[in-house]
Amino acid sequence: MKTTLPARIKTVAVAVAATGLLAGCATSGNPKDPIEGFNRAMFAFNEGLDAAIVKPVAKGYDAVLPSPIKTGVTNFFSNIDDLFIGVNNLLQGKVPEAFSDLGRVMINTTVGLLGVIDFASDAGLEKHDEDFGQTFGRWGVGNGAYVVIPVFGSRTARDTVGLVLDVAADPVANHRPTRTRDLALALRFVNDRANLLPADKVIEEAALDKYSYMRDAYLQRRRNLIHDGNPPREIEADAGPADGPQTAEAGVPDPRAELAPVAPVPALLVARTQASSEAK
Repeated sequence: MKTTLPARIKTVAVAVAATGLLAGCATSGNPKDPIEGFNRAMFAFNEGLDAAIVKPVAKGYDAVLPSPIKTGVTNFFSNIDDLFIGVNNLLQGKVPEAFSDLGRVMINTTVGLLGVIDFASDAGLEKHDEDFGQTFGRWGVGNGAYVVIPVFGSRTARDTVGLVLDVAADPVANHRPTRTRDLALALRFVNDRANLLPADKVIEEAALDKYSYMRDAYLQRRRNLIHDGNPPREIEADAGPADGPQTAEAGVPDPRAELAPVAPVPALLVARTQASSEAK
């Protein structure tokens, strides 16, 4: 039986999550990053592919397309995301937010021309950021080990399992015919990467150790998202990876922290970065 590309990616994600969950026997001594050696190798691999393939493509895309078109592309895919953001808000018991997300989809899909124009934000319906990894976190599931996945970048064991569900539920990743699906996924990923180009220089200037900077920013941001921007203060500095590496007041949030840093062909065609900039 022929295995589809999304199915292969899901299998890889599950395997990496299992690696993270079982990583206690191969600890680096860092409680929030027990497989740091593996992660640094994968980080270097991802950075190399980003520099060689994805970033140049994103720069070309950014240079060629006018801003209104890029904004429309961002809005279109953001509108699709809102549907499952609403599902996750509902699963987390945040019913008003879920109805607001559904309202965004209804408004932007109709008067917003399939989401190309974000009328919902102008109408006062807030854009949320939820996924299955955050839902598991709200249900009390701990991070597990921090892990850098080839192509997908920074994750935790919990968020990797959430990623499998995100991809499984993604209308774009599961669209047929496959040619249309692949073009849409490639467009979404390149557009997301182009939106994050301005952050590159900030990160390069701020980070003495880019790997540690990205790891801590990712864990901090995920913790803040799970707690809707109001995480409880940790009692100990080394409280471990259950809810992130530090308090909400510490560190510098990184706008690029959730970007899968690379996406080589063909894997970029099924990558779900969750890092789209909001365009209004």
